[in-house]
Amino acid sequence: MPQTATYVYCVVQRATRPSVARSLRGLPGSARPSLVELGRTRWAVVGLVPLDRYGDAAIEASIRDLDWVSSVALAHEAVVEYFARGRDATVVPMKLFTMFSSAERLVGELHSRQAGITAAIGRIRGAREWGVRVMRRQPATRTISRSRAVQSGAAFLAAKKQVREDARQEIERARDAADRTFGMLARISKETRRRDDVPDGAAAPPLLDAAFLVAAAKTTQFRAAVRRASADCRRAGAALTLTGPWPAYNFVGPAGAQR
Repeated sequence: MPQTATYVYCVVQRATRPSVARSLRGLPGSARPSLVELGRTRWAVVGLVPLDRYGDAAIEASIRDLDWVSSVALAHEAVVEYFARGRDATVVPMKLFTMFSSAERLVGELHSRQAGITAAIGRIRGAREWGVRVMRRQPATRTISRSRAVQSGAAFLAAKKQVREDARQEIERARDAADRTFGMLARISKETRRRDDVPDGAAAPPLLDAAFLVAAAKTTQFRAAVRRASADCRRAGAALTLTGPWPAYNFVGPAGAQR
């Protein structure tokens, strides 16, 4: 029998024990998710995973396979989403590949982190995460008439300068719209996370890439604000994309932390 580890998907806070649907599946090749009690109203959602597939060496060998990583991430997310949809449940999602050598080690570690988990639950209770990304739309290609260049070298240089200035102003308008979007949505949200790091080699980095923690009672207000912001972005030559709602992956760390 292959050696196994205890994989953790999330921690669930709920007045009554959550149910686990028989159809719920975990990571590829793992045992079906189950519950480990952490307290009277708190459970860890776990599953046994084979180490020949999810041990350190196996993960290291497969981590550059984007299809494999994607399949694992989607399976992890499906389990977390299942419990996040539960009535009156607050779910603290765990990072991908959070594993322990045994259920006993898991319980001991999560008990040692109890204060942090309790703080995270208090922060995200009754709220969901939404993602907003604003990208600059591809500007129209502008050309300078050859006849103008023939007529006057000075006119040609002036036209080139004007094209550059117009492009700069378009970028500024789009950037200002992205900043207005963030400010508008932040005022409705409990917390925000704005990611300003640009991946190496990014040809067109986003003008805004942010996560918003929004109370369920403000969902309608938030979505209406997104529609207004989207129209503002379009007028400024940018495009807004909204995703969610998600479990609060970006908000389970300390308040104000960037993840």
